[in-house]
Amino acid sequence: MTDAKKTDLLGLILRVGLFVLIGWLSLLIFGVVLFWLTGSKVITATMATFAAASLANAITVRIYERGQLSALGLGSSHASSREFLLGLGSGAGAACLVLLSPVVVGAASFEKVPASEHIWASLAFLSLVLLFGAFGEEMLFHGYAFQLLIRRLGAFATILPAAIIFGLAHLGNDNSSLPGIGNTMLWGILFGYAYLRTGALWLPIGLHFGWNLVLPLFGASLSGFTMGVTGYALHWKAGDLWSGGAYGPEGSLLTTATVVVLFFVLRRLTIEQDTN
Repeated sequence: MTDAKKTDLLGLILRVGLFVLIGWLSLLIFGVVLFWLTGSKVITATMATFAAASLANAITVRIYERGQLSALGLGSSHASSREFLLGLGSGAGAACLVLLSPVVVGAASFEKVPASEHIWASLAFLSLVLLFGAFGEEMLFHGYAFQLLIRRLGAFATILPAAIIFGLAHLGNDNSSLPGIGNTMLWGILFGYAYLRTGALWLPIGLHFGWNLVLPLFGASLSGFTMGVTGYALHWKAGDLWSGGAYGPEGSLLTTATVVVLFFVLRRLTIEQDTN
């Protein structure tokens, strides 16, 4: 290995290492503080991730890329809104398909459950929290370090390991299961692929948010978290293989098939960008 390649490799390790260190330490600190302040696992998980991701990206981008948002995949362009809306519609549509198909065939039904006293305010707050959560997870797992590695190592060598880490990060969620973690890894691959197709984070953020928003609206658990605000819950008559069990639909075969379909949808509706 030449001196130039050694220097380049060292620079890569330093940049990614700094990002990981800041993100990990920030996540621990913000997690403790937010849970102490709110007592809510959902708020803690989403907002701590957003805060940690924002800090890790802000510091590393400021040091190495002069603070430009385009270096983070969040630059504003004529395509940004389209990509976000495409992701939002695709994610929400996929969630509706997974949740409504069993209802149509009689494998699940909606049941009345206690609702929030202020439904519309709760829905607005939940939507905002989940939006921050989608931004946070995408910036953390597909932000500056991920994008730097894609440029240096290539898509396959970056997307798959990042997806595995993304899935393992959900092991601590309530009622986590092997199928649920496997599907979460599959989602991680899809989000990474969405970035690869567009060269920006708007599409994966939209996908992430659309899926995450629809599940609790239909009374389904989201990655093990139950957020009953609408007064309805999805009651399954099928087994865990189809319902995902207590982890929610993300642990089901229906989600596995739907994510695979989304790969072809994105391939059809987007044009792959040069991320080098």
